Amino acid sequence: QVQLVESGGGSVQAGGSLRLSCAASGYSSTWNYMAWFRQAPGKEREAVALIYGAAGRTWYAESIESMKGRFIISQDNAKNTVYLQIYSLKPEDTAMYYCAGCSSGCDGNTWYRQSQYSVWGQGTQVTVSS
Repeated sequence: QVQLVESGGGSVQAGGSLRLSCAASGYSSTWNYMAWFRQAPGKEREAVALIYGAAGRTWYAESIESMKGRFIISQDNAKNTVYLQIYSLKPEDTAMYYCAGCSSGCDGNTWYRQSQYSVWGQGTQVTVSS
């Protein structure tokens, strides 16, 4: 059974950085897409970033203007781990961050849709204070 386990969250001051990790156990070699989502208190879960393919091509949620240039998704295939590096953290980045995997039927045009992802981690909390 494939499982995703996030780590790396914490409480930081605005301006700080964090690197979130998502380790896949029982990893499926057919993973196509791995994505990060986040859910702030009282808000819906939203897509943050996607990485796909062996070459690690990436997409970011363009709708979140405040994220541009501060979030970087990457992967280490040897470790079956996907990362989300966040720089210049802001209070509005406070959320539970989840990673998710899609192994089949993945559509790049709608990568932001949660329904594409069959496996989710339990989340890691990021809290940013001003």
